[in-house]
Amino acid sequence: MPKVTIYTTRFCPYCLAAKRLLTKKQVAFEEIAVDGRSDLRDAMTERAGGAYTVPQVWIGDTHVGGCDELYALESAGRLDPLLAA
Repeated sequence: MPKVTIYTTRFCPYCLAAKRLLTKKQVAFEEIAVDGRSDLRDAMTERAGGAYTVPQVWIGDTHVGGCDELYALESAGRLDPLLAA
């Protein structure tokens, strides 16, 4: 399973929903909290090609995007194959 990384903030409901889906699927992930950390937020934004909202999710080297994109992959049946790659 590729490494999963998720950038979050503490009180973001979309971050909580994304983490809930990954946890439900028993996926271990690295969480990087960007609360009050402009250096981490800037690094996330650069890595995400300009996206600055949270969450931002990567599966391996693949930038998934945010919560909506993560759930869209799940609905389309494309999340499990990506996680299994």
